[in-house]
Amino acid sequence: MGLYHWAYTIWDELVTALTHKDAHQRAIAAQLLCSLAKSDPEGRMQRTFAALWAVTYDPKFVTARHALQAIWQVGAVRAQHQALVVRHFSERFSSCSAEKHPTLIRYDLIAGLRKLYATTHADELRTTALALIATEADAKYRKKYTSLWSKP
Repeated sequence: MGLYHWAYTIWDELVTALTHKDAHQRAIAAQLLCSLAKSDPEGRMQRTFAALWAVTYDPKFVTARHALQAIWQVGAVRAQHQALVVRHFSERFSSCSAEKHPTLIRYDLIAGLRKLYATTHADELRTTALALIATEADAKYRKKYTSLWSKP
């Protein structure tokens, strides 16, 4: 395991904490796992991602939002992770209208794509984000989401 051994000593504990009864513990576990994705040469995130993504639907909105705001980091690790994150972000952007606070969710998704783009410079991320933004019916929110991409 070498250099990344320390990450794996807590990995399973964090995965278990994703379903902890305390919402604060769930949020912390999700955020830490997102940060540890870069320390995952074994590719454990492939098996962990579904449990991590489930936290973005947490009954406590603040917990869900903290997980959603951190999950872009998973996509910065390798191409297959990026594809996984972008697919989930795109699906969620299109399907979240029935959820509580859909405009905040969409904002976090577009902000996550922007952070991922800033890290990877993958042009397809910009294309995807702008295509998603174009599907927003409300001009006010289209403008708000687009503003994330007008910054250098």
